[in-house]
Amino acid sequence: MESLEFLQELYIPIVMAVCLIAGYIMKHWIKDVDNRIIPTVLAVLGAVCACVNAWDISLELIIAGAMTGLASTGAHQAFKQWIEKSNIESTL
Repeated sequence: MESLEFLQELYIPIVMAVCLIAGYIMKHWIKDVDNRIIPTVLAVLGAVCACVNAWDISLELIIAGAMTGLASTGAHQAFKQWIEKSNIESTL
């Protein structure tokens, strides 16, 4: 597990927020969006946002942004499951 700790340093909070919002909009406002393309779009968006945020282009920024975009997909799913679990428990 220690070998993956460096990945935590690559997350960019502002990019995470942008990608969460974009993913939400894609999922809920765009009719008939294929769920398979959302992670790809968020990875590309994350890479672009990371470079714009830093006013630089580098491989490290592209990778960090893409990883953050993909992580926002996982964060959305975790939040969704937590909300659904809370709703089920509140009805019991």
